Amino acid sequence: MTLANLVGSFRRSDWVLIGYFVYVACLPPFFPDRPHLHFQPFLIAVGVFTLLLLLAYGEQTRWATAVGMLRDWIPILLTLVAFQEMEIFLPRRFDHQLESAWIRQDILLLGQWHLRALIESLGVVLPYYLEFCYLVVYGLGACCVGVLYATGNRRSIDAFFTFYLAGTLGAYALFPFFPSEPPRLLYPTAVIPTISTWVRILNLWILKKGTIHVGVFPSAHVSSAFAAAWGMFFVLPRRRIAWVLLVYALSVSLSTIYGRYHYTADVLAGISISVLAGAICWWALSRRSRPIR
Repeated sequence: MTLANLVGSFRRSDWVLIGYFVYVACLPPFFPDRPHLHFQPFLIAVGVFTLLLLLAYGEQTRWATAVGMLRDWIPILLTLVAFQEMEIFLPRRFDHQLESAWIRQDILLLGQWHLRALIESLGVVLPYYLEFCYLVVYGLGACCVGVLYATGNRRSIDAFFTFYLAGTLGAYALFPFFPSEPPRLLYPTAVIPTISTWVRILNLWILKKGTIHVGVFPSAHVSSAFAAAWGMFFVLPRRRIAWVLLVYALSVSLSTIYGRYHYTADVLAGISISVLAGAICWWALSRRSRPIR
């Protein structure tokens, strides 16, 4: 098995991952002021390519079935790697010029236009629901893969990940250019929720322990949720699940603004990226044969 043959057996979603990590590896010369940024992105890109190469080789051996199933899930792990890699681009300081403009939009939407009051008008019900939507977005990719397994659409996993990775990594790709801090930290008293739930407490704890700090624009929570919906619309013959995911993505968008995890500008940018990435993926994949269902 030659190197060319192994590369030729890469999945389409593999190429999305490789393209993203190579892109990040090319960024350091453009950010000489980032104190933690050195040659790490290059090493990460080499590591990701090597891993994908080894998986492609493994699927040509007697362990092909097990390795093939592993390849169905490995993009989720590499998405987490891509997310954590962005912390390397943390700036020395934030000038907060972007946030000062974004917060005015949020005050208008949540305060003057009474969106916060509307969400809390039914008591704990909507705040609980929105915070729960925000919480489970971390496992959305795995959930969708599980659905494809359960519905007999395993052969469509690669097409799904092409959509999901393009939308999610598309948001990550812009983080270094828009260093910013979230409204819950920078403006802790501005239009914050007046109702607290245990789910919100858990969300805040997860963000305190596990999130990155380089930026919040655009919202990857939002872009990934919509990207998952677009992917499921493409691969599922019956689209009820995809419609549910679309409603869920809209709920995540609202939850990020209400919970002060993101600015409205972040959400709109996340939606835009997912739509653009989804349109490109739909066009590219539709040029070939549609997924076998």
